[in-house]
Amino acid sequence: MVDAAIELMRASGLSGAGINEIVRASSAPKGSVYHFFPAGKQQIVAESLDVYSARVMAFIEQGLARDGAPGERVRRLFEAFARRVEEGRFQRSCAFGAVCLDLDASLDGLRGVVEAAFDDWRGLIARYVDLGEPRRTRSYAGLVVTAIEGAYIRARAERSGRPFREAGEWLGVLAGAG
Repeated sequence: MVDAAIELMRASGLSGAGINEIVRASSAPKGSVYHFFPAGKQQIVAESLDVYSARVMAFIEQGLARDGAPGERVRRLFEAFARRVEEGRFQRSCAFGAVCLDLDASLDGLRGVVEAAFDDWRGLIARYVDLGEPRRTRSYAGLVVTAIEGAYIRARAERSGRPFREAGEWLGVLAGAG
C-alpha cells in the first residue's frame, strides 16, 4: 500500500492518491488500509512520504557521494535526476512537490512532513557541497532542492530531461565559484 501510495502521489499528487485508488493500485483488501492505517488517508500519506524521503535521500547521496569537485557532484546529481524522469517517460514527479500543490489548512500535519523532508535533503546536500560558510552552504542546498522540484515540473511539461541538465549545469557553476 505504501509503494502504491508513493507511485500515485508521484503521478498525480495527493488528490490522485485516495483510499480507493491506493487499494486498487496495491490490490490490498480495503479493510487492510484501516487496519494498518487507522487514522486513514493522512496517515498512509505521511508514512508513505517518510519512506519516499528515505529513498530520495539515498538517491541524492548516491549522486553526490562519489569523488569530484562540488560542481561536478551537483552536475552528476542532476544528470541522474534527468535520467530518472526520462526513464519514467515524464509521468512521475517528486511526490513531495506534487503533494504540496494539494495542501490546505486542513492538512497542516502533512505540510510538516514535507517541510521536514526538504530540510533533511538540504542538510544532506550541504554535507557534500560545502561553500565554506554554513549559512551560504545551507542556502545553496535550498536552491538545489528548489531547482529539483522546479525541474520536475518543467520536465513533465516539456517531456524532456533538459530542465534537470540546465539546472545542474548552472548550479555546478555556482558550486565551483563557492
